[in-house]
Amino acid sequence: MQNLDLALIGNCSVGALIDAQARLVWGCFPRFDGDPVFCSLLNPVADQGYFAIELADCERTEQQYMENTAILVTRLYDSSGGAVEITDFTPRFDQFGRTFRPMMIVRRLRRLTGSPRLTLRLRPAFDYGAGTPEVTWGSNHIRYVTSGLVLRLTTDVSLAAILREATFFLEDTATLLLGADETIHEAAGEVGRHFLEATTRYWQEWARNLAIPFEWQEAVIRAAITLKLNAYEDTGAIIAAMTTSIPEAAGSGRNWDYRYCWLRDGYFVVNALNRLGATHMMERHLAYIINIAANSGGGPLQPVYGIDGRADLGEGEKHSLAGYRGMGPVRVGNLAHRQVQHDVYGSAILAATHVFFDQRLTRRGDEALFKKLEPIGQQARLCYDQPDAGLWELRGSARIHTFSAVMCWAACDRLARIARQLGLLERATYWNDQAALMRHTIGSRAWNDRRGCFVATFEGETVDASLLLLVEIGFLDAADPRFAATVGVIEKDLRKGDFIFRYLEKDDFGEPENAFLVCTFWYVNALVALDRRQEARDLFDRLLACRNRHGLLAEHIDPRSGEQWGNFVQTYSMVGLINAAMRLSIRWDQAF
Repeated sequence: MQNLDLALIGNCSVGALIDAQARLVWGCFPRFDGDPVFCSLLNPVADQGYFAIELADCERTEQQYMENTAILVTRLYDSSGGAVEITDFTPRFDQFGRTFRPMMIVRRLRRLTGSPRLTLRLRPAFDYGAGTPEVTWGSNHIRYVTSGLVLRLTTDVSLAAILREATFFLEDTATLLLGADETIHEAAGEVGRHFLEATTRYWQEWARNLAIPFEWQEAVIRAAITLKLNAYEDTGAIIAAMTTSIPEAAGSGRNWDYRYCWLRDGYFVVNALNRLGATHMMERHLAYIINIAANSGGGPLQPVYGIDGRADLGEGEKHSLAGYRGMGPVRVGNLAHRQVQHDVYGSAILAATHVFFDQRLTRRGDEALFKKLEPIGQQARLCYDQPDAGLWELRGSARIHTFSAVMCWAACDRLARIARQLGLLERATYWNDQAALMRHTIGSRAWNDRRGCFVATFEGETVDASLLLLVEIGFLDAADPRFAATVGVIEKDLRKGDFIFRYLEKDDFGEPENAFLVCTFWYVNALVALDRRQEARDLFDRLLACRNRHGLLAEHIDPRSGEQWGNFVQTYSMVGLINAAMRLSIRWDQAF
């Protein structure tokens, strides 16, 4: 049965998911939101859309990343003592004053012992699994031709063996370079060796420059590398996940396309990158967010944009793909781009605030940028007490969500702080006054006397997990008894086992069955704020045990079985891990 025990490789241009048998089951070309040439993850019944390297009589497998890299090593062992090692990666390294990150997947095969017999099955698809490419070949390459894309496999393996899917003995090593339809002038093996050495050096050097906590180092480094793999370097966008339409729960219909950039995520992502010291990546993502915000012309912001900044993400279904474990529909695009979600104004300004205060950054915020951000604050001021779909993107209802209101307050509060930093005292007073008015309204309308806590909506009765962020955003002080009271109600209403559900009300698809993983990381942070540190540490360790064998997390988890669900790998979940580890770890100067 399919599962999410998958590894992610990539180079910030393309990414791919590989299963435990070294089968490449998901990969979009020519970029993250492109056509999934490898789509068998969402089409298990069709015999195409994958790239398999099969060992005859395979008895067992081993798989792990090379330490501190995005390079995956799989070892397959047969029943006769034969073994083969497969090294998978996408090239990324610096050369000629820039980063080389081609649309390419490299697969290097090496005989370890015995006489392993291999069968290569390269079966790309196109148009979301609806079509099969035309195949042509030359002296040392095979071309897979579609109407919108041509992939070329350059290799030192027998082309006849690949075309016929014939079994052959691997005598020593072999290299498979799958990428753009461009001639490779050197021997495939030599190119593969050079790319592997250079890519290894790149990732190990990148990891070496991270600021990491003393505790849980391996988990944080893996999460940081994964976060970088979800970044589209050309624009600085960071996608929510590499996949589309993996359901949040079995048969739930909650199947969404996450190959886009949510502004809401920006606040959490930038905080994580700041803590990691990944300033170049942080600057690129900030530039993406600020460009969208500053170019809005004072109009409303969308919750989500394409990785190239495009606004139209029209949603449709692809019936050519059966879905994960046959659980459709498979959606492309996301109607959330048309929703009204007021928290985006706070998310954009909270992220942008960094450029006015972080002296490490080469492009610092100035008065001109501040003036471009002020219209976003005006939008926040006007809509903070108006109904919206909320951060949970409810499709069938609109209410005045407390989190949206608090994020609008945060937009005005941070504009006041930025104005003071720039010496614009009149504007600082204006925005401080707006924030004070909003804080008073939220405090009166989002507090429920009967329940003794903040609630999810103005004049509402129920809580949601976003209220765990009231201290982190700065709306409440950790010592405010209202925060402890609110956390107590959330524990009572939303906690199932170790996990915090985002809410437990029925929505457009019924009552949620699985827990949204990042909410439990928010809960860990809330426990730290309440000085319940040992509880937080114990829970964090149990959350780490929920990762797959590669240290990766999806969006949701079944609280009963521990099985991961939802789109994969989920940026929100990995960022939650990073931020929680940073808060919980003992300091380096106290470690030894």
